[in-house]
Amino acid sequence: MIRALGLVALLLAAPAGNAQEVIADLDQTSVSIDSTFAGQEILVFGAFTADAPPDIVVTVAGPPEPATIRRKARRMGIWVNAAQAEVSAPAFYAVASTAPLDAILSPAADLRHAITLPHAVRSVAAGPGQSRSFVEALVRIRTASGAYRRDGEAVEVIGGRLFRTAIALPSDLTEGDYAARIFLLSEGAVIADYATALEVRKVGLERFLYRLAHDRPLVYGLMSLAIAIAAGWGAAGLFGLFRR
Repeated sequence: MIRALGLVALLLAAPAGNAQEVIADLDQTSVSIDSTFAGQEILVFGAFTADAPPDIVVTVAGPPEPATIRRKARRMGIWVNAAQAEVSAPAFYAVASTAPLDAILSPAADLRHAITLPHAVRSVAAGPGQSRSFVEALVRIRTASGAYRRDGEAVEVIGGRLFRTAIALPSDLTEGDYAARIFLLSEGAVIADYATALEVRKVGLERFLYRLAHDRPLVYGLMSLAIAIAAGWGAAGLFGLFRR
Protein backbone atom coordinates (compact mmCIF):
# COMPACT_ATOMS: atom_id res chain seq x y z
CA MET A 1 0.00 0.00 0.00
CA ILE A 2 2.88 2.38 0.81
CA ARG A 3 4.38 1.64 -2.61
CA ALA A 4 1.06 2.45 -4.27
CA LEU A 5 0.74 5.73 -2.37
CA GLY A 6 4.20 6.72 -3.58
CA LEU A 7 3.30 5.91 -7.18
CA VAL A 8 0.04 7.82 -6.84
CA ALA A 9 1.97 10.84 -5.55
CA LEU A 10 4.31 10.68 -8.54
CA LEU A 11 1.37 10.42 -10.92
CA LEU A 12 -0.34 13.42 -9.35
CA ALA A 13 2.89 15.42 -9.44
CA ALA A 14 3.47 14.68 -13.12
CA PRO A 15 2.71 17.58 -15.47
CA ALA A 16 -0.52 17.36 -17.41
CA GLY A 17 -0.08 16.20 -20.98
CA ASN A 18 -1.60 14.00 -23.60
CA ALA A 19 -0.83 10.80 -21.65
CA GLN A 20 -3.82 9.04 -20.14
CA GLU A 21 -2.80 6.79 -17.29
CA VAL A 22 -4.25 5.06 -14.27
CA ILE A 23 -2.56 3.46 -11.28
CA ALA A 24 -4.24 1.67 -8.40
CA ASP A 25 -3.76 -0.64 -5.45
CA LEU A 26 -5.70 -2.44 -2.73
CA ASP A 27 -5.73 -1.60 0.96
CA GLN A 28 -4.63 -5.21 1.47
CA THR A 29 -3.08 -7.69 -0.93
CA SER A 30 -4.10 -10.86 0.91
CA VAL A 31 -7.18 -12.22 2.66
CA SER A 32 -7.01 -15.01 5.24
CA ILE A 33 -9.91 -17.43 5.66
CA ASP A 34 -10.34 -19.14 9.02
CA SER A 35 -13.24 -20.52 11.05
CA THR A 36 -14.37 -17.01 12.02
CA PHE A 37 -14.30 -15.53 8.51
CA ALA A 38 -17.64 -13.84 7.80
CA GLY A 39 -16.78 -11.90 4.66
CA GLN A 40 -14.61 -8.86 4.18
CA GLU A 41 -14.47 -5.57 2.35
CA ILE A 42 -11.45 -4.48 0.33
CA LEU A 43 -10.74 -0.93 -0.77
CA VAL A 44 -9.58 -0.28 -4.34
CA PHE A 45 -8.07 3.18 -4.76
CA GLY A 46 -5.83 5.03 -7.16
CA ALA A 47 -5.19 8.05 -9.35
CA PHE A 48 -5.48 8.87 -13.02
CA THR A 49 -4.57 11.47 -15.60
CA ALA A 50 -6.80 12.15 -18.58
CA ASP A 51 -7.55 14.94 -21.02
CA ALA A 52 -11.18 14.99 -19.88
CA PRO A 53 -12.96 13.52 -16.84
CA PRO A 54 -13.23 9.80 -17.64
CA ASP A 55 -15.57 7.10 -16.43
CA ILE A 56 -13.99 4.38 -14.30
CA VAL A 57 -14.76 0.68 -14.04
CA VAL A 58 -13.28 -1.66 -11.42
CA THR A 59 -13.57 -5.44 -11.64
CA VAL A 60 -12.46 -8.11 -9.18
CA ALA A 61 -12.45 -11.70 -10.47
CA GLY A 62 -11.86 -14.89 -8.55
CA PRO A 63 -10.08 -17.99 -9.84
CA PRO A 64 -11.85 -19.94 -12.60
CA GLU A 65 -13.63 -23.09 -11.52
CA PRO A 66 -15.55 -25.73 -13.50
CA ALA A 67 -19.33 -25.66 -13.51
CA THR A 68 -21.96 -27.84 -15.14
CA ILE A 69 -25.11 -26.10 -16.36
CA ARG A 70 -28.11 -28.29 -17.15
CA ARG A 71 -31.29 -27.43 -19.00
CA LYS A 72 -34.38 -29.36 -17.99
CA ALA A 73 -37.21 -30.32 -20.32
CA ARG A 74 -40.52 -32.10 -19.86
CA ARG A 75 -40.53 -35.59 -21.37
CA MET A 76 -43.69 -37.71 -21.07
CA GLY A 77 -44.78 -35.73 -18.03
CA ILE A 78 -41.40 -35.98 -16.27
CA TRP A 79 -38.77 -33.24 -15.95
CA VAL A 80 -35.39 -34.57 -17.13
CA ASN A 81 -32.01 -33.09 -18.07
CA ALA A 82 -32.29 -32.38 -21.79
CA ALA A 83 -28.96 -30.64 -22.38
CA GLN A 84 -25.91 -29.50 -20.48
CA ALA A 85 -22.76 -27.43 -20.90
CA GLU A 86 -19.43 -27.52 -19.12
CA VAL A 87 -17.88 -24.11 -18.47
CA SER A 88 -15.06 -22.64 -16.44
CA ALA A 89 -16.21 -19.39 -14.85
CA PRO A 90 -14.84 -17.08 -12.14
CA ALA A 91 -15.76 -18.26 -8.66
CA PHE A 92 -16.41 -14.61 -7.77
CA TYR A 93 -16.90 -11.54 -9.93
CA ALA A 94 -17.69 -7.97 -8.93
CA VAL A 95 -18.03 -4.91 -11.16
CA ALA A 96 -18.15 -1.35 -9.83
CA SER A 97 -18.30 1.79 -11.95
CA THR A 98 -18.93 5.52 -11.83
CA ALA A 99 -22.17 5.12 -13.81
CA PRO A 100 -24.28 2.26 -15.19
CA LEU A 101 -22.22 0.20 -17.63
CA ASP A 102 -24.87 0.41 -20.33
CA ALA A 103 -24.32 4.17 -20.43
CA ILE A 104 -20.50 4.31 -20.41
CA LEU A 105 -19.20 1.08 -22.03
CA SER A 106 -19.42 0.28 -25.72
CA PRO A 107 -20.13 -3.30 -26.85
CA ALA A 108 -16.82 -3.41 -28.73
CA ALA A 109 -14.79 -2.40 -25.66
CA ASP A 110 -16.74 -4.85 -23.51
CA LEU A 111 -16.08 -7.69 -25.93
CA ARG A 112 -12.37 -6.88 -26.17
CA HIS A 113 -11.71 -6.53 -22.42
CA ALA A 114 -14.40 -8.94 -21.09
CA ILE A 115 -15.71 -6.49 -18.49
CA THR A 116 -19.39 -7.31 -17.99
CA LEU A 117 -20.49 -10.58 -16.43
CA PRO A 118 -21.59 -12.41 -19.61
CA HIS A 119 -18.34 -11.60 -21.39
CA ALA A 120 -16.23 -12.39 -18.32
CA VAL A 121 -17.74 -15.86 -18.18
CA ARG A 122 -17.39 -16.40 -21.92
CA SER A 123 -13.74 -15.33 -21.82
CA VAL A 124 -12.87 -18.42 -19.75
CA ALA A 125 -15.41 -20.82 -21.27
CA ALA A 126 -14.25 -24.42 -21.39
CA GLY A 127 -15.33 -25.04 -24.97
CA PRO A 128 -16.41 -23.20 -28.11
CA GLY A 129 -19.92 -24.66 -28.08
CA GLN A 130 -21.28 -22.68 -25.15
CA SER A 131 -24.56 -21.00 -26.02
CA ARG A 132 -25.74 -17.68 -24.66
CA SER A 133 -28.59 -19.27 -22.70
CA PHE A 134 -26.25 -21.45 -20.63
CA VAL A 135 -23.98 -18.51 -19.80
CA GLU A 136 -26.94 -16.31 -18.90
CA ALA A 137 -28.28 -19.06 -16.63
CA LEU A 138 -24.95 -19.32 -14.79
CA VAL A 139 -24.75 -15.54 -14.36
CA ARG A 140 -28.34 -15.43 -13.09
CA ILE A 141 -27.78 -18.22 -10.55
CA ARG A 142 -24.52 -16.81 -9.19
CA THR A 143 -25.90 -13.28 -9.07
CA ALA A 144 -28.78 -14.54 -6.94
CA SER A 145 -26.32 -16.30 -4.60
CA GLY A 146 -24.13 -13.19 -4.24
CA ALA A 147 -21.10 -14.65 -6.01
CA TYR A 148 -21.53 -12.20 -8.92
CA ARG A 149 -22.21 -8.52 -8.21
CA ARG A 150 -22.61 -5.31 -10.15
CA ASP A 151 -22.88 -1.77 -8.78
CA GLY A 152 -23.29 0.94 -11.37
CA GLU A 153 -22.47 3.93 -9.16
CA ALA A 154 -20.01 2.61 -6.57
CA VAL A 155 -16.78 4.24 -7.78
CA GLU A 156 -16.21 7.65 -6.20
CA VAL A 157 -14.02 10.24 -7.94
CA ILE A 158 -12.26 12.62 -5.55
CA GLY A 159 -10.73 15.92 -6.57
CA GLY A 160 -10.82 15.12 -10.27
CA ARG A 161 -7.79 12.80 -10.20
CA LEU A 162 -8.35 10.28 -7.41
CA PHE A 163 -10.86 7.45 -7.14
CA ARG A 164 -11.92 4.78 -4.68
CA THR A 165 -14.45 1.99 -4.29
CA ALA A 166 -15.16 -0.80 -1.81
CA ILE A 167 -15.69 -4.40 -2.94
CA ALA A 168 -17.53 -6.73 -0.54
CA LEU A 169 -16.21 -10.29 -0.44
CA PRO A 170 -18.69 -13.00 0.65
CA SER A 171 -18.22 -15.37 3.58
CA ASP A 172 -18.00 -18.42 1.28
CA LEU A 173 -15.02 -17.01 -0.61
CA THR A 174 -13.07 -19.49 -2.74
CA GLU A 175 -9.35 -19.82 -2.10
CA GLY A 176 -7.07 -18.73 -4.93
CA ASP A 177 -5.58 -15.78 -6.78
CA TYR A 178 -7.95 -12.90 -7.53
CA ALA A 179 -7.37 -10.23 -10.18
CA ALA A 180 -8.43 -6.60 -9.81
CA ARG A 181 -8.64 -4.56 -13.02
CA ILE A 182 -9.24 -0.84 -13.41
CA PHE A 183 -10.36 0.75 -16.68
CA LEU A 184 -10.53 4.40 -17.73
CA LEU A 185 -13.29 4.99 -20.27
CA SER A 186 -13.97 7.84 -22.63
CA GLU A 187 -16.92 7.85 -25.03
CA GLY A 188 -17.38 4.13 -24.44
CA ALA A 189 -13.79 3.14 -25.25
CA VAL A 190 -11.03 2.02 -22.88
CA ILE A 191 -8.25 4.63 -22.87
CA ALA A 192 -6.13 3.18 -20.04
CA ASP A 193 -6.15 0.17 -17.75
CA TYR A 194 -4.30 -1.27 -14.77
CA ALA A 195 -4.26 -4.64 -13.01
CA THR A 196 -3.21 -5.85 -9.57
CA ALA A 197 -3.60 -9.08 -7.60
CA LEU A 198 -5.30 -10.24 -4.41
CA GLU A 199 -4.32 -13.49 -2.70
CA VAL A 200 -7.01 -15.43 -0.80
CA ARG A 201 -5.77 -18.31 1.35
CA LYS A 202 -7.16 -20.56 4.06
CA VAL A 203 -5.22 -20.52 7.34
CA GLY A 204 -5.07 -22.62 10.50
CA LEU A 205 -7.13 -25.81 10.70
CA GLU A 206 -9.06 -24.90 7.55
CA ARG A 207 -5.81 -24.74 5.60
CA PHE A 208 -4.66 -28.12 6.95
CA LEU A 209 -7.94 -29.85 6.08
CA TYR A 210 -8.10 -28.19 2.65
CA ARG A 211 -4.58 -29.30 1.71
CA LEU A 212 -5.15 -32.78 3.14
CA ALA A 213 -8.35 -33.24 1.12
CA HIS A 214 -6.65 -32.15 -2.12
CA ASP A 215 -3.17 -33.64 -1.67
CA ARG A 216 -4.03 -36.87 0.18
CA PRO A 217 -7.72 -37.62 -0.42
CA LEU A 218 -7.45 -41.24 0.79
CA VAL A 219 -6.05 -40.19 4.16
CA TYR A 220 -8.67 -37.44 4.41
CA GLY A 221 -11.47 -39.92 3.65
CA LEU A 222 -10.22 -42.47 6.20
CA MET A 223 -9.83 -39.76 8.83
CA SER A 224 -13.36 -38.49 8.17
CA LEU A 225 -14.71 -42.04 8.43
CA ALA A 226 -12.87 -42.62 11.71
CA ILE A 227 -14.23 -39.38 13.17
CA ALA A 228 -17.77 -40.29 12.10
CA ILE A 229 -17.49 -43.77 13.68
CA ALA A 230 -16.04 -42.34 16.90
CA ALA A 231 -18.80 -39.73 17.07
CA GLY A 232 -21.44 -42.43 16.56
CA TRP A 233 -20.00 -44.62 19.30
CA GLY A 234 -19.71 -41.65 21.62
CA ALA A 235 -23.33 -40.62 21.03
CA ALA A 236 -24.53 -44.20 21.54
CA GLY A 237 -22.62 -44.46 24.81
CA LEU A 238 -23.98 -41.12 26.02
CA PHE A 239 -27.58 -42.12 25.30
CA GLY A 240 -26.94 -45.43 27.05
CA LEU A 241 -25.90 -43.59 30.21
CA PHE A 242 -29.07 -41.49 30.14
CA ARG A 243 -31.25 -44.59 29.90
CA ARG A 244 -29.82 -46.14 33.05
